[in-house]
Amino acid sequence: MYRIIFDKAAIDFLSGLDRDLRKRIFDKAISAKDDPFRYFERMAGRTDYKLRVGDYRVIADISRENMTVEVTLIGHRKNVYRKG
Repeated sequence: MYRIIFDKAAIDFLSGLDRDLRKRIFDKAISAKDDPFRYFERMAGRTDYKLRVGDYRVIADISRENMTVEVTLIGHRKNVYRKG
């Protein structure tokens, strides 16, 4: 089982969302701890991964060696790829 770690930027973004959307995104990210490669997809030309949750994306670095999923960024799909 992988450990899920949320960066401060990801937590700050989640805290600004309404409760239902925040819960939906958080629950989807947490559900990936058993097998993150089933949920996350590698981004083209990059080393990080993305998880789709409606119009939002969860960007993460996944380490097989450390068994961690580090969520580095969460954002709306129209903005998230410019920042990452």
